[in-house]
Amino acid sequence: MTGIAAYIDQPASNASVQDFFELLKPKVMTLVVFTGFAGLVLAPGHLHPFLALVAVACIAIGAGASGAINMWYERDIDAVMSRTSARPLPQGRIEPSEALGFGVVLTILSVGLMGLALNWTAAALLAFASFFYVFVYTVWLKRRTPQNIVIGGAAGAFPPMIGWAAVTGHVSIEPLVLFALIFFWTPPHFWALALYKNADYKKAGIPMLPVVAGDRATKQQIILYSLLMTPFVAAPYFMHVAGLAYLSAAAALHGLFVLSAFRVWQDKTYKAARVMFGYSIFYLFSLFALMMLDKVH
Repeated sequence: MTGIAAYIDQPASNASVQDFFELLKPKVMTLVVFTGFAGLVLAPGHLHPFLALVAVACIAIGAGASGAINMWYERDIDAVMSRTSARPLPQGRIEPSEALGFGVVLTILSVGLMGLALNWTAAALLAFASFFYVFVYTVWLKRRTPQNIVIGGAAGAFPPMIGWAAVTGHVSIEPLVLFALIFFWTPPHFWALALYKNADYKKAGIPMLPVVAGDRATKQQIILYSLLMTPFVAAPYFMHVAGLAYLSAAAALHGLFVLSAFRVWQDKTYKAARVMFGYSIFYLFSLFALMMLDKVH
């Protein structure tokens, strides 16, 4: 009875709806939802609009849930980094147990709903993406190796596969190419950020590539991965996922992406890295938007 009484006497949470929404990492979720929706649109076959909405909601909820668990686990390092110190957990606006419970419940909800409403292949992919982001990237890799974002970034590449599987019930070579496109995009995108946020990562003790290997090696890797993306940018055209309009526009967009990487290499400041980070988001949005427009027309 004493334990129950103590629990009852605990003060009520002061967390607002906005605080819980911030746990979902809405900026990151936007790109995840968009690429997941692209997988739905690009997949062969037809899905009822309501079921498509359910599928997109499940992808969004699952991604947000993983973000909440990530924030729970990383609340100590978030507190010392200027980029993350204003988040709800470091500020004490949400209790750690609330954040963890919130993330776990939403994960179960999103996977279960995806399986029941769509199919269990899509649900399994969603569950594996969540597992990979939480346990492989957040718990295992991020604090241990500068390759954290290379391997762990695979978690963010799953949404097109999930969307495709929601329509077809299976995974074929086409969604794997879309997965590879995001997989090779992630390191240059994130390393551009890590270059100009290097001091933050040093302070938190996170072995990001600029911290461990220095700026020069990081810039070399940004160029390398930008070039490695090239066949996967072109592949949707040659696999008949998108048409010539996509290929023409994608060639221009990718040329600018590679050019941005070389500008980062030449820049003695971090201005070019900031520009590349911003452009990289626009770039990936644009590629998937072009594929969808090409498919619709």
